[in-house]
Amino acid sequence: MKRLSLALPLLLLGRLGCAADQPAVGEKAPAFSLPSQEGSTISLAQAKGKWVVLYFYPKDFTSGCTVEAHNFQRDLAKYQKANAVILGVSVDSVDSHKGFCAKEGLNFKLLSDADHAVTKAYGSLAKSGKTEYAARNTFLVDPAGVVRKVYVKVNPSTHSDDVLADLATLQASK
Repeated sequence: MKRLSLALPLLLLGRLGCAADQPAVGEKAPAFSLPSQEGSTISLAQAKGKWVVLYFYPKDFTSGCTVEAHNFQRDLAKYQKANAVILGVSVDSVDSHKGFCAKEGLNFKLLSDADHAVTKAYGSLAKSGKTEYAARNTFLVDPAGVVRKVYVKVNPSTHSDDVLADLATLQASK
């Protein structure tokens, strides 16, 4: 029993440690510059004046990531109407993103974080065995560069709808 009582606080502390690594609501979003599937460098600063849906996802060409990307693509006009840009980030290469966008008909930017620095800065680096990947987390950043909503371990099937609803609520409150 004593062993369990010590393990539980350590487990909870570990979970808190992961969340603490993520930028919190009300904090400035960490700056970044990453290459897109088109080879151009995209930075958070370039989106100043727009809302940013910064979504991290595990891997190109996988089922959940494809569903999530298709739903963002489906709703792209709604995001544009709401003055928002969608930026997807994974640790996959620029070439992988290029192929994924071509195959799936994606017209928003996918950013390659090959050195994992941005994924770490957003507390979204996960590990399975020796493989590191981006956890499925999203940050809704306002036009001033402040994090307004954090989504952890999202459901790829409903995520775009959830983000659009929260975006409308946040914009109505300003």
